[in-house]
Amino acid sequence: MPIKPLDRQRLQQALLLAEQAVGLSDPNPRVGCVVGREDGTVLGQGWTQEAGGPHAEVMALRAVRQQGHSLLGATVWVSLEPCAHYGRTPPCCDALIESGVARVVVAATDPYPNVSGQGIARLRAAGIAVDLADDELRSAAWEMNIGFFSRVVRGRPWVRVKSASSLDGRTALPDGQSQWITCSEARTDGHAWRRRAGAVLTGIGTVLADNPRMDVRLVPTQRQPLRCVLDSQLRLPIEARVRHDDRLLIYTEHARASTGPNLPMGAGVLVGVPVAPGGGLDLAAVVRDLAGREINELHVEAGARLSGAFIEAGLCDELLLYLAPTLLVGGPGIATLALPPSLASAHRLNWTECIRVGGNLRLRLRAEGSAPCEWMPVAAP
Repeated sequence: MPIKPLDRQRLQQALLLAEQAVGLSDPNPRVGCVVGREDGTVLGQGWTQEAGGPHAEVMALRAVRQQGHSLLGATVWVSLEPCAHYGRTPPCCDALIESGVARVVVAATDPYPNVSGQGIARLRAAGIAVDLADDELRSAAWEMNIGFFSRVVRGRPWVRVKSASSLDGRTALPDGQSQWITCSEARTDGHAWRRRAGAVLTGIGTVLADNPRMDVRLVPTQRQPLRCVLDSQLRLPIEARVRHDDRLLIYTEHARASTGPNLPMGAGVLVGVPVAPGGGLDLAAVVRDLAGREINELHVEAGARLSGAFIEAGLCDELLLYLAPTLLVGGPGIATLALPPSLASAHRLNWTECIRVGGNLRLRLRAEGSAPCEWMPVAAP
């Protein structure tokens, strides 16, 4: 049956709560949950904690009990289908069944094979009414967990390529000067996008030129992303700032990974991947390896050559661009791409967002075929 206005309001609230799990719950999905009554009373709420910690439903039920409220006959609004399997924690649908709630409203079903409609089926089998959200709320739930869904459905992380440039698309002066093209607000916003990612990736050229840390510093976070450097010739300096702790993967050629020098403690882990037919490391192999490490969102901050390689390989799902009101005329561009033989064969992108951040613009664009509605299952159980 169609959901009611109160259901929409509570699911929107649950989606806002799910944002609290950004930078916390990976590799688990970001989920928010509200428990209340049909008269509009809110009894408790919660969001997913770190992997191995309580899920959103358990946190919300716990909050209700701590307030001394009864759960009998209550309604639960949750942004993702309750899990139905034993993983790091027991099934959330069992906790809901045991609590005595009467109704559960779900924003989106979970495509994870061990859930995938089974949570809803178990709730209904226990006599709990389950209603599903409309397309608008389902789409919002997909966006919240776009990386998790990408890894589960497509077998690879959601790849976001970030760049900052002048109005004429230059990322540096011809002599390499690039700090800072964009404003401080844009740089802080960029760190918020890093926080979303399970891994941040760059190339050895960027490390040698800029010596970046590739971590989250300008916004609070409870979990630092894994850092990845593509370094086919093992040129990464031992004093590079990206080596500030052991959460570093150094992707190199298979042969060099097997015969390379023993790295000192904290210097990183060597990962061998094939060389692509056209030269350079096989980016598809890198992305597959990260999926195997349960990385949901991959955030790429690299030079024009590597950014272009991700686009050319069809591995860039989303471009995140910060545009400064400056004209630099010369210098490198956003991405080095092969010249298309015609306009019809040019890379096509779809606008997702254009907003002002400080004195800059933040643009988000997606490759054709990368929108969740084009690959997510939509059949409701």
